[in-house]
Amino acid sequence: MTLPEPTVYIVHDDDAVRDSLAWLLSSVKLPVKAFASADEFLYALDPTPVGCALIDVRMPGTSGLQLQELLKDRAANLSVIIVTGHADVPMAIRAMKAGAVDFVEKPFNDQQVLELVSKAMEKSTRAVRMIAQSNEIRGRYAALTPRENEVFRGLIAGLPNKSIAADLGLSQKTIEIHRAKVMKKMRAKSFAELIAMATNLGLTKERTYPS
Repeated sequence: MTLPEPTVYIVHDDDAVRDSLAWLLSSVKLPVKAFASADEFLYALDPTPVGCALIDVRMPGTSGLQLQELLKDRAANLSVIIVTGHADVPMAIRAMKAGAVDFVEKPFNDQQVLELVSKAMEKSTRAVRMIAQSNEIRGRYAALTPRENEVFRGLIAGLPNKSIAADLGLSQKTIEIHRAKVMKKMRAKSFAELIAMATNLGLTKERTYPS
């Protein structure tokens, strides 16, 4: 499972502020991409970005709040930190209620910026990793045969092999063979791990089989 490189995106129309933030974040070896406008940022944005965006709340053209709304569709797992002046704090609070992880007020406290960015990067990376893991598990589940699917559902319902065999009209030996195939295809190292995968897939623990 390979994720895109977590990156800090700076979107600010003030050259001095943009350069200052870029220098600060680069000084701790964080990958940084800086943009002078929301449109410039959106044009260059990767299809599946990971990391966080430091967005100025007031910009000519598309504002910081408007950009945040656009990112909900374009990059839902990109963490947003709003950059604001003192007079714009109410706007920053609005942004947080709309999903921003935090805001930083100018003039910046360097340590605060670094701490907020670090947390935002971790949040984004964790969310994208969970999505990638879920997609991978769904791919494994889709590869099960209809019979293996039935056995899988019996297993996660907590049924012993004997009961699954009776329900499906098969021998216990056949159920054991299918169970081994399910474990292998799902790449589950233990039954507990298989249950965790079933939970990830949203499967119930009821004794139901596909018709």
